[in-house]
Amino acid sequence: MIGENGEKLGVIPTRQALEMAEEKNLDLVLVSPNSKPVVCKIMNYGKYKFEQAKKEKEAKKKQKVLEVKELRVTPNIEEHDFGFKSKNARKFLEAGNKVRITLRFRGREVNNIKAGEDVLNKFIQELEDISVVEKAPKLEGRNMFTILAKKV
Repeated sequence: MIGENGEKLGVIPTRQALEMAEEKNLDLVLVSPNSKPVVCKIMNYGKYKFEQAKKEKEAKKKQKVLEVKELRVTPNIEEHDFGFKSKNARKFLEAGNKVRITLRFRGREVNNIKAGEDVLNKFIQELEDISVVEKAPKLEGRNMFTILAKKV
């Protein structure tokens, strides 16, 4: 058994341990149930749970939620649209987000996959100064996509 200040009290019968905890208006908490003999500690369990919740909340505050922003384009994208989309992608990357560029083939466009791959490679080249390719251009059904992440 361990006392409230962390001192070792030795092996004590359960009834006596419960009485000691009750005298001090504290709880008897089972710390290690699998050891021989089992280890118990006298503590204020409510205060302990509160402190644990407080620590978890602090850890969550420091955590950065990573978002994946998506841009959709077509294989026959115009120059102005390309510039606009790449500017948005740059903004997302600078904010610390990942960018997924999805290229959708419609109708007979799916016959010319090379044109779509060229568009995605053009995006990669345009943003290579601040990004790194996390997933190379890949075709899935009628969509081709790539994922870019900010350079570290």
